[in-house]
Amino acid sequence: MHSTQITQAISPATPLPHRKILRSWLAPISAKNTGIALALSVADFALFAACMAGAVLTRHPVLQVLMGLAAGFMIARLFILGHDACHQSFTPHRRLNRWLGRLLFLPSLTPYSLWDVGHNVVHHGYTNLSGFDFVWQPATLEAYQRMPAWKQWLERAYRSGWAPWLYYAVEIWWKRLYFPSKAVMPTRRGIFIADSLLVTAAAAAWVAGLVMAAPATGQSTAWLLAVGFFLPLLVWKALMGFVVYVHHTHTRIAWYDNKKDWSAANPFVSTTVHLRFNGFFGTALHHIMEHTAHHVDMGVPLYRLKQAQAVLEEKLPGHIVVQPFSWRWYFGTARRCKLYDFGRRQWTDFSGRPTSESMAGAV
Repeated sequence: MHSTQITQAISPATPLPHRKILRSWLAPISAKNTGIALALSVADFALFAACMAGAVLTRHPVLQVLMGLAAGFMIARLFILGHDACHQSFTPHRRLNRWLGRLLFLPSLTPYSLWDVGHNVVHHGYTNLSGFDFVWQPATLEAYQRMPAWKQWLERAYRSGWAPWLYYAVEIWWKRLYFPSKAVMPTRRGIFIADSLLVTAAAAAWVAGLVMAAPATGQSTAWLLAVGFFLPLLVWKALMGFVVYVHHTHTRIAWYDNKKDWSAANPFVSTTVHLRFNGFFGTALHHIMEHTAHHVDMGVPLYRLKQAQAVLEEKLPGHIVVQPFSWRWYFGTARRCKLYDFGRRQWTDFSGRPTSESMAGAV
């Protein structure tokens, strides 16, 4: 398989080649297709609209809740398409990608330009480098002990396994994406404010539509807002918080506080988990769980990621963390991965007791 694109596999004991070489393996399967991108966008917007119509019009509380849950899942799918557009990997056209990205981000209320900086520049540029990559960055025992009691409680809630929605809502969306403060985002650009205003207008229109639909359908305004606005957004934030957590948190995945060691570890491979699901879930999330390939080359479109991931795993056996998903694994990871000892490159619990093997020297 893929023998025309790659030569021999690189053993786990052999250092990884430069990222340029890794990308060259994926180049033959990285072509962007405008037709596929537009078809995916139209289909997912249509499904989102159908779910929203169901949440408003079915008039049966259980069905309305199910439709609200489905709408939240469709927000996640639309966001993943927008995420590709923001990486300029969705279509071959930069301007089309920018406008498609803004449109696809609206249901998740994500300001495009702020996501571009926080995700493309910071997260992808410095994945799992403490002090730079802020996404699920673990605290040390010393830093945790210096936190006020309320912040310690919040940290425990975030890392309980039950509150990825709270983490994403507070630490990512509220603090860094929606009109971020100057302390968090020192660079002030007009496009940041414009994109934040755009999603505010989208939220206002969404809420206004539900408020007007309530008397027209003889339903409670509070109920329609609950199932048609707050529930879909809660599902979306839970899915997003979960996905970014499992992509880069694992007892075999290291964090770094030294840029030299981080760079030597080829972090575009070594800090990323390929989480495998049974059934349709991986496909339903547009293959974003094939995450190593995405970090090796952000230019690979989502509709090529499965093939790209297969190439990397064939070429780099033992180098890529491949984890079959189970709830037992997930909550086991949440139980073990509380704080981080950067000296030993080792996960600990909230008391500082080691919960994983030391990865010190594994660069």
